[in-house]
Amino acid sequence: MSIVQYISTLILPVIIFVFALIILISKKEPMSAFYSGAKQGLKSSLELMPGLCLLVIGINMLSASGAVYHISKILDPVFNFLKIPVELLPLIITRPLSYGASIAAYEDLITKCGVDSFEVLCASIIMASSDTMLYVVGVYFSSTKVKSTRHLIPCAILVCIFSIFFSSVLSRLFFE
Repeated sequence: MSIVQYISTLILPVIIFVFALIILISKKEPMSAFYSGAKQGLKSSLELMPGLCLLVIGINMLSASGAVYHISKILDPVFNFLKIPVELLPLIITRPLSYGASIAAYEDLITKCGVDSFEVLCASIIMASSDTMLYVVGVYFSSTKVKSTRHLIPCAILVCIFSIFFSSVLSRLFFE
C-alpha cells in the first residue's frame, strides 16, 4: 500500500476522532449546540422555500412553453457570425436558469453530435465555467436578506456571455 492510500484511509477516522476529542474537552454542551444549529438550519430552509418554488415553477413554464426554441431561432445569425456552434443555443439559454434543464440540453447535444465533437467540447467548458445564476441569486441572496442586486445580475450575465465565447475560442485554439 502506498503512502497516499494509507493516509487517505486514515484521514476521515482521524478527523472524526479529533472533533470528538474537541467536543469532550470543551465546556459547552454538545447536544444543545447541535439542536440550536439544526433548528436554525430548518428555519433557514423554510424561509428559502417560497423563492425556490417560484424559481422551479417559472423555469418549468419557460421550458414547457417552447420559448427556448424560439429564442434559439432569433439568436441563430448572431452565433453564426461569432463562430459559436449553433447547436449550443439550447444549453446556453437554459444554463443561467436551470441546472436540470441545462443537463438535459447537454445530454441531448451529446446524443446529437457525439461525445468527441467540437460542440460537446464547447458545451463541456460552458458547463464547467458557468453556473445557474438565477438560482444562486435567488437562494443565496434571499437567505442573507440582500435586497439590492442591481449590479450583480448584469455582472453574472457578462460572466455567462464570457464563458460562452471563451469556450468556443479555447476549443478552437487547443482542439481544432
